[in-house]
Amino acid sequence: MASSLFFTHSHCYSSSTSLVFRLHRQLGVAPTSLRLSSSHVANVAAMAMDSSAKVIDGKAVAKQIRDEITAEVSRMREATGVIPGLAVILVGDRKDSATYVRNKKKACESVGINSLEANLPEDSTEEEVLNYISGYNDDPSVHGILVQLPLPSHMNEQNILNAVRIEKDVDGFHPLNIGRLAMRGRDPLFVPCTPKGCIELLHRYNISIKGKRAVVIGRSNIVGMPAALLLQREDATVSIVHSRTSNPEEIIRQADIIISAVGKANMVRGSWIKPGAVIIDVGINPVDDPNSPRGYKLVGDVFYEEAIQVASAVTPVPGGVGPMTIAMLLQNTLISAKRVHNFE
Repeated sequence: MASSLFFTHSHCYSSSTSLVFRLHRQLGVAPTSLRLSSSHVANVAAMAMDSSAKVIDGKAVAKQIRDEITAEVSRMREATGVIPGLAVILVGDRKDSATYVRNKKKACESVGINSLEANLPEDSTEEEVLNYISGYNDDPSVHGILVQLPLPSHMNEQNILNAVRIEKDVDGFHPLNIGRLAMRGRDPLFVPCTPKGCIELLHRYNISIKGKRAVVIGRSNIVGMPAALLLQREDATVSIVHSRTSNPEEIIRQADIIISAVGKANMVRGSWIKPGAVIIDVGINPVDDPNSPRGYKLVGDVFYEEAIQVASAVTPVPGGVGPMTIAMLLQNTLISAKRVHNFE
Protein backbone atom coordinates (compact mmCIF):
# COMPACT_ATOMS: atom_id res chain seq x y z
CA MET A 1 0.00 0.00 0.00
CA ALA A 2 2.81 2.39 0.87
CA SER A 3 4.37 2.04 -2.54
CA SER A 4 1.37 3.72 -4.13
CA LEU A 5 2.31 6.87 -2.25
CA PHE A 6 5.73 7.14 -3.87
CA PHE A 7 6.39 9.52 -6.70
CA THR A 8 9.09 9.73 -9.30
CA HIS A 9 11.76 12.38 -9.03
CA SER A 10 10.40 14.36 -11.96
CA HIS A 11 6.90 14.47 -10.48
CA CYS A 12 8.06 15.39 -6.98
CA TYR A 13 10.31 18.20 -8.09
CA SER A 14 8.55 19.51 -11.18
CA SER A 15 7.89 22.90 -9.56
CA SER A 16 10.91 23.04 -7.26
CA THR A 17 14.53 24.08 -7.56
CA SER A 18 15.36 22.67 -4.13
CA LEU A 19 18.85 21.76 -3.01
CA VAL A 20 17.94 18.09 -2.78
CA PHE A 21 16.74 18.18 -6.39
CA ARG A 22 20.02 19.66 -7.54
CA LEU A 23 21.90 16.92 -5.73
CA HIS A 24 19.64 14.30 -7.32
CA ARG A 25 20.55 15.61 -10.74
CA GLN A 26 24.10 14.52 -9.99
CA LEU A 27 22.76 11.01 -9.34
CA GLY A 28 20.72 10.75 -12.50
CA VAL A 29 17.90 9.24 -11.31
CA ALA A 30 13.58 15.27 19.09
CA PRO A 31 4.07 16.52 28.30
CA THR A 32 2.50 19.13 29.73
CA SER A 33 -1.21 19.51 30.36
CA LEU A 34 -2.73 22.46 28.54
CA ARG A 35 -5.94 24.41 28.65
CA LEU A 36 -7.29 24.00 25.14
CA SER A 37 -9.95 26.03 23.48
CA SER A 38 -13.23 24.24 22.83
CA SER A 39 -12.73 24.65 19.08
CA HIS A 40 -9.32 22.99 19.23
CA VAL A 41 -10.73 20.09 21.25
CA ALA A 42 -13.49 19.71 18.69
CA ASN A 43 -10.98 19.68 15.85
CA VAL A 44 -8.87 17.01 17.55
CA ALA A 45 -11.97 14.91 18.24
CA ALA A 46 -13.05 15.16 14.62
CA MET A 47 -9.65 14.06 13.42
CA ALA A 48 -9.66 11.16 15.88
CA MET A 49 -12.95 9.94 14.44
CA ASP A 50 -11.52 10.20 10.95
CA SER A 51 -8.29 8.41 11.94
CA SER A 52 -6.95 8.74 8.39
CA ALA A 53 -3.30 9.62 8.91
CA LYS A 54 -0.87 8.14 6.44
CA VAL A 55 2.03 6.22 7.88
CA ILE A 56 5.17 7.48 6.19
CA ASP A 57 7.04 4.26 5.51
CA GLY A 58 10.73 5.10 5.75
CA LYS A 59 11.80 1.51 5.27
CA ALA A 60 10.02 1.25 1.95
CA VAL A 61 11.27 4.63 0.73
CA ALA A 62 14.83 3.75 1.75
CA LYS A 63 14.59 0.49 -0.19
CA GLN A 64 13.44 2.35 -3.26
CA ILE A 65 16.40 4.71 -2.95
CA ARG A 66 18.83 1.84 -2.45
CA ASP A 67 17.48 0.22 -5.60
CA GLU A 68 18.11 3.46 -7.50
CA ILE A 69 21.64 3.65 -6.10
CA THR A 70 22.34 0.03 -7.02
CA ALA A 71 21.40 0.75 -10.62
CA GLU A 72 23.58 3.87 -10.76
CA VAL A 73 26.58 2.13 -9.16
CA SER A 74 26.28 -0.63 -11.74
CA ARG A 75 25.99 1.84 -14.61
CA MET A 76 29.04 3.76 -13.40
CA ARG A 77 31.09 0.60 -12.96
CA GLU A 78 30.26 -0.63 -16.44
CA ALA A 79 30.99 2.73 -18.06
CA THR A 80 34.14 3.75 -16.17
CA GLY A 81 35.37 0.79 -14.14
CA VAL A 82 35.04 2.94 -11.00
CA ILE A 83 33.32 1.63 -7.87
CA PRO A 84 32.34 4.20 -5.21
CA GLY A 85 34.15 3.66 -1.90
CA LEU A 86 33.20 4.59 1.67
CA ALA A 87 35.71 4.49 4.56
CA VAL A 88 34.42 4.34 8.15
CA ILE A 89 36.60 5.00 11.21
CA LEU A 90 35.44 3.51 14.51
CA VAL A 91 37.28 4.37 17.75
CA GLY A 92 36.53 2.34 20.88
CA ASP A 93 34.24 -0.58 21.63
CA ARG A 94 30.80 0.97 22.14
CA LYS A 95 28.27 -1.67 21.17
CA ASP A 96 25.85 0.83 19.64
CA SER A 97 28.56 2.39 17.49
CA ALA A 98 29.78 -1.02 16.38
CA THR A 99 26.22 -1.92 15.39
CA TYR A 100 25.84 1.28 13.38
CA VAL A 101 29.11 0.63 11.57
CA ARG A 102 28.14 -2.96 10.84
CA ASN A 103 24.81 -1.81 9.39
CA LYS A 104 26.55 0.72 7.18
CA LYS A 105 28.91 -1.93 5.88
CA LYS A 106 26.00 -4.24 5.04
CA ALA A 107 24.21 -1.38 3.30
CA CYS A 108 27.26 -0.61 1.19
CA GLU A 109 27.53 -4.24 0.15
CA SER A 110 23.85 -4.33 -0.78
CA VAL A 111 24.24 -1.55 -3.36
CA GLY A 112 27.70 -2.40 -4.66
CA ILE A 113 29.69 0.30 -2.86
CA ASN A 114 33.11 -0.68 -1.57
CA SER A 115 33.39 -0.44 2.22
CA LEU A 116 36.63 0.13 4.11
CA GLU A 117 36.79 0.07 7.90
CA ALA A 118 39.39 1.17 10.47
CA ASN A 119 38.74 -0.10 14.01
CA LEU A 120 40.90 1.67 16.59
CA PRO A 121 41.10 0.97 20.33
CA GLU A 122 39.54 3.31 22.91
CA ASP A 123 42.95 4.59 24.04
CA SER A 124 44.07 5.59 20.56
CA THR A 125 45.56 9.03 20.26
CA GLU A 126 44.02 11.82 18.27
CA GLU A 127 47.09 11.78 16.06
CA GLU A 128 46.47 8.14 15.17
CA VAL A 129 42.93 8.94 14.07
CA LEU A 130 44.15 11.91 12.06
CA ASN A 131 46.70 9.69 10.33
CA TYR A 132 43.93 7.36 9.16
CA ILE A 133 41.90 10.30 7.92
CA SER A 134 44.92 11.62 6.04
CA GLY A 135 45.42 8.27 4.36
CA TYR A 136 41.79 8.06 3.28
CA ASN A 137 41.90 11.68 2.11
CA ASP A 138 44.72 10.73 -0.26
CA ASP A 139 43.24 7.41 -1.41
CA PRO A 140 41.57 7.87 -4.81
CA SER A 141 39.45 4.73 -4.30
CA VAL A 142 37.79 6.36 -1.26
CA HIS A 143 35.05 8.83 -2.16
CA GLY A 144 33.51 9.24 1.29
CA ILE A 145 34.91 9.27 4.83
CA LEU A 146 32.77 8.82 7.93
CA VAL A 147 34.06 9.11 11.51
CA GLN A 148 31.63 7.26 13.77
CA LEU A 149 30.46 9.46 16.66
CA PRO A 150 30.72 9.81 19.57
CA LEU A 151 34.48 9.77 19.90
CA PRO A 152 36.27 9.04 23.20
CA SER A 153 36.23 12.00 25.59
CA HIS A 154 39.97 12.65 25.30
CA MET A 155 39.65 13.51 21.62
CA ASN A 156 38.74 16.85 20.06
CA GLU A 157 35.79 15.90 17.91
CA GLN A 158 35.78 19.10 15.89
CA ASN A 159 39.47 18.85 15.01
CA ILE A 160 38.95 15.33 13.76
CA LEU A 161 35.86 16.12 11.70
CA ASN A 162 37.55 19.17 10.22
CA ALA A 163 40.41 16.97 9.01
CA VAL A 164 38.13 15.15 6.57
CA ARG A 165 38.59 16.65 3.13
CA ILE A 166 35.45 18.55 2.22
CA GLU A 167 35.14 16.67 -1.07
CA LYS A 168 34.82 13.42 0.93
CA ASP A 169 32.66 14.77 3.79
CA VAL A 170 29.69 12.54 3.02
CA ASP A 171 28.32 13.10 6.56
CA GLY A 172 27.98 16.79 5.64
CA PHE A 173 29.41 18.11 8.93
CA HIS A 174 32.46 19.98 7.69
CA PRO A 175 32.15 23.69 8.64
CA LEU A 176 32.39 24.71 4.99
CA ASN A 177 29.51 22.42 4.03
CA ILE A 178 27.36 23.70 6.92
CA GLY A 179 28.32 27.28 6.08
CA ARG A 180 27.27 26.84 2.47
CA LEU A 181 24.02 25.24 3.59
CA ALA A 182 23.29 28.36 5.68
CA MET A 183 23.98 30.84 2.88
CA ARG A 184 21.56 31.86 0.17
CA GLY A 185 22.92 31.27 -3.30
CA ARG A 186 25.45 28.68 -2.15
CA ASP A 187 25.16 24.91 -2.22
CA PRO A 188 27.07 22.52 0.04
CA LEU A 189 28.84 19.60 -1.53
CA PHE A 190 26.93 17.33 0.87
CA VAL A 191 23.88 17.67 3.11
CA PRO A 192 23.87 15.94 6.55
CA CYS A 193 22.26 12.55 6.11
CA THR A 194 19.44 12.54 8.70
CA PRO A 195 18.04 16.00 7.85
CA LYS A 196 18.37 15.20 4.17
CA GLY A 197 16.41 12.00 4.76
CA CYS A 198 13.64 13.95 6.52
CA ILE A 199 13.19 16.27 3.55
CA GLU A 200 13.40 13.36 1.13
CA LEU A 201 10.51 11.63 2.92
CA LEU A 202 8.39 14.75 2.47
CA HIS A 203 9.27 14.88 -1.21
CA ARG A 204 8.64 11.20 -1.86
CA TYR A 205 5.17 11.51 -0.32
CA ASN A 206 4.52 14.65 -2.37
CA ILE A 207 4.05 16.76 0.78
CA SER A 208 4.33 20.44 -0.04
CA ILE A 209 6.80 22.50 2.01
CA LYS A 210 6.69 25.87 0.28
CA GLY A 211 4.80 28.49 2.30
CA LYS A 212 4.09 26.10 5.17
CA ARG A 213 4.73 26.75 8.88
CA ALA A 214 7.41 24.31 10.02
CA VAL A 215 8.65 23.68 13.55
CA VAL A 216 11.89 21.89 14.32
CA ILE A 217 12.11 20.55 17.87
CA GLY A 218 15.76 20.45 18.92
CA ARG A 219 18.75 22.46 17.73
CA SER A 220 21.59 19.95 17.51
CA ASN A 221 24.31 20.37 14.92
CA ILE A 222 23.55 16.89 13.62
CA VAL A 223 19.79 17.18 12.98
CA GLY A 224 17.94 20.22 14.31
CA MET A 225 19.92 23.12 12.87
CA PRO A 226 20.55 21.63 9.41
CA ALA A 227 16.91 20.49 9.20
CA ALA A 228 15.80 24.08 9.87
CA LEU A 229 18.16 25.35 7.18
CA LEU A 230 16.84 22.84 4.65
CA LEU A 231 13.24 23.79 5.40
CA GLN A 232 14.11 27.46 4.89
CA ARG A 233 15.65 26.59 1.54
CA GLU A 234 12.31 25.00 0.63
CA ASP A 235 10.55 28.31 1.43
CA ALA A 236 8.93 27.19 4.69
CA THR A 237 8.48 29.62 7.58
CA VAL A 238 10.59 27.95 10.25
CA SER A 239 10.56 28.09 14.06
CA ILE A 240 12.96 26.18 16.32
CA VAL A 241 11.78 24.90 19.70
CA HIS A 242 14.46 24.04 22.26
CA SER A 243 15.00 23.60 26.01
CA ARG A 244 14.83 27.35 26.67
CA THR A 245 11.66 27.99 24.66
CA SER A 246 9.03 29.38 27.03
CA ASN A 247 5.90 28.30 25.11
CA PRO A 248 6.79 25.19 23.09
CA GLU A 249 3.27 23.77 22.97
CA GLU A 250 1.82 26.94 21.49
CA ILE A 251 4.51 27.13 18.82
CA ILE A 252 4.27 23.45 17.91
CA ARG A 253 0.48 23.67 17.61
CA GLN A 254 0.86 26.22 14.80
CA ALA A 255 2.98 23.91 12.66
CA ASP A 256 1.94 22.38 9.37
CA ILE A 257 5.16 20.34 9.45
CA ILE A 258 6.92 19.10 12.60
CA ILE A 259 10.41 17.62 12.64
CA SER A 260 11.26 16.41 16.15
CA ALA A 261 14.83 15.53 17.12
CA VAL A 262 15.05 16.16 20.86
CA GLY A 263 15.47 12.66 22.30
CA LYS A 264 12.61 12.68 24.84
CA ALA A 265 10.24 9.75 24.69
CA ASN A 266 6.62 10.61 23.83
CA MET A 267 7.14 14.29 24.67
CA VAL A 268 4.87 15.68 21.96
CA ARG A 269 1.27 14.76 22.75
CA GLY A 270 -1.67 14.67 20.40
CA SER A 271 -3.08 17.85 21.97
CA TRP A 272 0.04 19.72 20.84
CA ILE A 273 -0.54 18.89 17.19
CA LYS A 274 -2.49 20.94 14.70
CA PRO A 275 -5.07 18.74 12.94
CA GLY A 276 -3.72 17.73 9.57
CA ALA A 277 -0.07 18.42 10.39
CA VAL A 278 2.72 16.25 9.03
CA ILE A 279 5.14 14.77 11.57
CA ILE A 280 8.68 13.55 10.95
CA ASP A 281 9.90 11.94 14.18
CA VAL A 282 13.69 11.57 14.37
CA GLY A 283 13.74 10.54 18.05
CA ILE A 284 14.73 6.98 18.96
CA ASN A 285 14.15 6.44 22.69
CA PRO A 286 14.14 3.17 24.67
CA VAL A 287 11.29 2.78 27.17
CA ASP A 288 10.57 -0.14 29.51
CA ASP A 289 8.37 -2.84 28.03
CA PRO A 290 7.95 -6.06 30.06
CA ASN A 291 6.28 -7.69 27.07
CA SER A 292 9.38 -7.31 24.91
CA PRO A 293 12.08 -9.99 24.95
CA ARG A 294 14.62 -7.20 25.35
CA GLY A 295 12.68 -5.60 28.22
CA TYR A 296 12.24 -2.36 26.30
CA LYS A 297 10.87 -0.93 23.10
CA LEU A 298 11.84 2.02 20.95
CA VAL A 299 9.57 5.05 20.69
CA GLY A 300 9.90 8.48 19.17
CA ASP A 301 9.69 11.99 20.58
CA VAL A 302 6.06 12.12 19.47
CA PHE A 303 3.33 10.05 21.17
CA TYR A 304 2.57 8.00 18.09
CA GLU A 305 -0.78 6.51 19.14
CA GLU A 306 -2.13 10.02 19.78
CA ALA A 307 -0.43 11.71 16.85
CA ILE A 308 -1.78 9.31 14.27
CA GLN A 309 -5.31 10.32 15.30
CA VAL A 310 -4.60 14.00 14.61
CA ALA A 311 -1.91 14.30 11.97
CA SER A 312 -2.35 13.79 8.25
CA ALA A 313 0.92 11.86 7.99
CA VAL A 314 3.46 10.61 10.52
CA THR A 315 6.63 8.55 10.58
CA PRO A 316 6.70 5.50 12.87
CA VAL A 317 9.57 4.67 15.25
CA PRO A 318 11.28 2.51 14.34
CA GLY A 319 10.89 2.28 10.58
CA GLY A 320 10.62 5.96 9.73
CA VAL A 321 13.65 8.23 9.59
CA GLY A 322 16.25 5.67 10.67
CA PRO A 323 16.48 3.72 7.41
CA MET A 324 16.65 6.99 5.48
CA THR A 325 19.84 8.09 7.23
CA ILE A 326 21.85 5.20 5.85
CA ALA A 327 20.23 5.54 2.43
CA MET A 328 21.31 9.19 2.30
CA LEU A 329 24.86 8.22 3.31
CA LEU A 330 25.01 5.82 0.38
CA GLN A 331 23.55 8.47 -1.89
CA ASN A 332 26.13 11.04 -0.78
CA THR A 333 28.93 8.55 -1.43
CA LEU A 334 27.67 7.95 -4.95
CA ILE A 335 27.35 11.69 -5.55
CA SER A 336 30.98 12.11 -4.47
CA ALA A 337 32.25 9.39 -6.81
CA LYS A 338 30.28 10.77 -9.76
CA ARG A 339 31.56 14.28 -9.08
CA VAL A 340 35.20 13.17 -8.93
CA HIS A 341 34.96 11.24 -12.18
CA ASN A 342 32.68 13.69 -14.01
CA PHE A 343 30.14 10.94 -14.54
CA GLU A 344 26.66 12.06 -15.45
